[in-house]
Amino acid sequence: MAGKSSAARRERKTQAGPVETPVSGAPKLDRLIHERLRLGILSALSVNESLTFNELKKLLDTTDGNLSVHARKLEEAGYIACSKSFEGRMPRTDYRLTASGKRSLERYLDHMEALIRAMRER
Repeated sequence: MAGKSSAARRERKTQAGPVETPVSGAPKLDRLIHERLRLGILSALSVNESLTFNELKKLLDTTDGNLSVHARKLEEAGYIACSKSFEGRMPRTDYRLTASGKRSLERYLDHMEALIRAMRER
């Protein structure tokens, strides 16, 4: 079979960060943020000082596993911060948006607005 190996394809699919955009002169799209659930996490945290794991799970109507995976990717990128504590004997995980996450979300939204403007001007 010609072409890239399945490992190379998986790596390409999971790589985060900017990609080329069809709009000339527009900023590059941050693929890490572009995924629906990660965009939801960042959006929710941008209008709340912090949210618990359970609050995010309920707000985004997702599963524990799905939220954990996507939150960890955002945390590894430095877009959100996570703190763990206990309320009595119950574990509690709190998330907040970092300064880097706020800047990245603002760039992403600027990019999407530029794409919308470009499409409407056609």
